[in-house]
Amino acid sequence: MKTIALYSIKGGVGKTATAVNLAYLSSLNAGPTLICDLDPQGASSYYFRISASSKYNSDKFLKGSKAIYSNIKATDFENLDLLASDFSYRNLDIELAEKKKPLKKLRKNLEELSEEYRFIFFDCPPNLTLLSESVFAASDIILVPMIPTTLSIRTYTQLIDFFKANKLDTTKIMTFFTMVEKKKKMHRDILTEYSNAPGFLSQTIPCNCEVEKMGIYRAPLNAVMPNALAAKAYLGLWKEMIASFGKNK
Repeated sequence: MKTIALYSIKGGVGKTATAVNLAYLSSLNAGPTLICDLDPQGASSYYFRISASSKYNSDKFLKGSKAIYSNIKATDFENLDLLASDFSYRNLDIELAEKKKPLKKLRKNLEELSEEYRFIFFDCPPNLTLLSESVFAASDIILVPMIPTTLSIRTYTQLIDFFKANKLDTTKIMTFFTMVEKKKKMHRDILTEYSNAPGFLSQTIPCNCEVEKMGIYRAPLNAVMPNALAAKAYLGLWKEMIASFGKNK
């Protein structure tokens, strides 16, 4: 089982769209896949037209085991399941702080799922908290979408600095540029500057109105419009990421 966290300190970088589309592509090409929506806003859950049970909350999520199993729901797509978010997830950091070994809690709770799924994707909230640290510990890959702007570069640097300061494995971090507009000089310049940087994938995701329409389709773009420019880019990102796994074996 591979665990992949779609993470960024900065919001509004296309994190959820990437999580949804890569999870869908994983279900087509790699077998049973789970997307775990950790954001209390529940955008991934919304895209898949799934809501958490009225009896499900952050406390049950942290209990793990049967409490998680019983709340995983099938999406409309074969081999793709979802653990929906609940608004109570806004309290996860407080509740995690009260647990023993909070940084190992998420990984431990999901260990049993390794027999069920080839890939688990985490759609993470945009912040740097105890929950984030738990996700870092539970993930094989931290996949960071980044708009080619100075503020996004700054948050990427902050993430790298945090990992180094806390002696975490920076090789887990894989970064790609999203919402790219090559007509903008800043975007072109930053793409050139980071074209051969360690940990950066070469595939970029263009700024494309079809991605925004996912909220209307409420489905992965790659499922409803596979020939869209952005859909083809997500497929390229998936292939490049899978190839990198092979190199790291």
